[in-house]
Amino acid sequence: MPDLPTPQDATEAALFAECWDAVLSYADLCTVGPESAGHLASEAFAAGLREAREAGTGPGAARRPARLPRVPLLLVAVRTTAAAWEEGGRGDGLDPDLRLWLNSEQAARYSGPPLGRPVALRGLRDMQEPDAALLWLTEVEALPPHVVARRLGLDPATVSDELAQVRALFRDRCRRNHLDTPMDARCRSYARLLDAVNRSPAADMPGDLSRHLATCVPCAEAAACLRPHGGGLPAALAGGVLGWGGLAYLERRRRAAEARLAAHPGADTDTGPARPGAQKARMVRGALLVTAVLVSGLALAVSMTQGGSSAGARAADGDLTERRPAADPTISLPVTAATRPAREAPKPSASASRSTDPSPRDPDPDPEPQGTTSPTARPDTPRPSTSATPSCTAVYDLVNEWTDGFQAIVTVTTDRPLDGWSVAWSFRDGQRVGQMWDAAYAQNGPRVTASAADYNKSVAAGGKITFGFLGSWRGANSPAYDLALDGRACALKTG
Repeated sequence: MPDLPTPQDATEAALFAECWDAVLSYADLCTVGPESAGHLASEAFAAGLREAREAGTGPGAARRPARLPRVPLLLVAVRTTAAAWEEGGRGDGLDPDLRLWLNSEQAARYSGPPLGRPVALRGLRDMQEPDAALLWLTEVEALPPHVVARRLGLDPATVSDELAQVRALFRDRCRRNHLDTPMDARCRSYARLLDAVNRSPAADMPGDLSRHLATCVPCAEAAACLRPHGGGLPAALAGGVLGWGGLAYLERRRRAAEARLAAHPGADTDTGPARPGAQKARMVRGALLVTAVLVSGLALAVSMTQGGSSAGARAADGDLTERRPAADPTISLPVTAATRPAREAPKPSASASRSTDPSPRDPDPDPEPQGTTSPTARPDTPRPSTSATPSCTAVYDLVNEWTDGFQAIVTVTTDRPLDGWSVAWSFRDGQRVGQMWDAAYAQNGPRVTASAADYNKSVAAGGKITFGFLGSWRGANSPAYDLALDGRACALKTG
């Protein structure tokens, strides 16, 4: 099983806690099974972490080149790591549709000249990192506004207004990037008209422009980013930044958000540290928006007054109703992979570390319900019987530990076949489980119960049950004790 890189400080531990589930979810889409997904996610996370270290992500970081915010940065690392697998002869672990895509012209756009890359990717990269993070976490990760506000250090009362400003800024970035893109004369002739039509919800889509969008991928992608109405921005972002599997990833994150709200209705479920730089980004954003309004107004006036185009006249008619463009803004995504049913998240061999300290009264700071982290296990699992000979052996492995947190892996070997299982243990020092993968969990005082996920509930005789978790501790962090499988005591070893 793959080992995750060890965080060097609390900031990197928080990065693990914030982003690991997203990376694992996308890696699962890109691979043929849980083991390959775990290896791909681990390698990609290590690569993204190295990039973050080199560029500097702390409060005192020096000026850096334009870079994506944390989550999309690590997701792009998954795609680039998959490309390295394919090139290095390890492509048998990748999804067959992804392998076809990696060897196509569509994938070449993401590694080719910067001006030829999707406008959504370029637009997000050009923004201040706090603004780009606000847009991604809200539109793609589907986090509630109050959670995004806490994570980014924003005022919850004004986060909706800030999001509206960020959307407008993103649209302006994409408009300028589209105009800077090398294009043929036909695309160039439609560029300003495309901006004018998509600016107004009452503007009709001219027939000739609609037919052009149905056959031109770059212009269709730009149209999806420029249109502020109709709810197409999340798909434009996910498809433009990730490329392959963007829509499937988007759907997974929306399901995860819905499950999170169902498990904790009305709860403030994010206790992660606020990010620096939000106030500075707001000041820069205000100046950029003023400039963008002036430039865009001039461009709109020029576009709407161009002669010789009946299409432009139709776009300026205020009595026309809205029609959607004929082109799908995610036309470059493979339909077979993007629409397949999502698999459950695979198990990593070692956990992402975290620096937060969840209290006994707080739920998981940012649970990711992929069948592995929901605290819904039965809290009343019977205490193990010590009179019978142990029917299982268990290893409690403390993988990593830092100032106020730790990560551990539990491995249980059973001598009988299982169709569903629960593993329970106790802590001596008041430790609290904050997040778990490859099992659902519940904690009642010192007693923790982990229950099987749908995909690993069947275990053959002599087989192993493995799951991991993140926890918090204060004062002492002694190993677990009194471990039982389905109420039967196990012979326990600690590492």
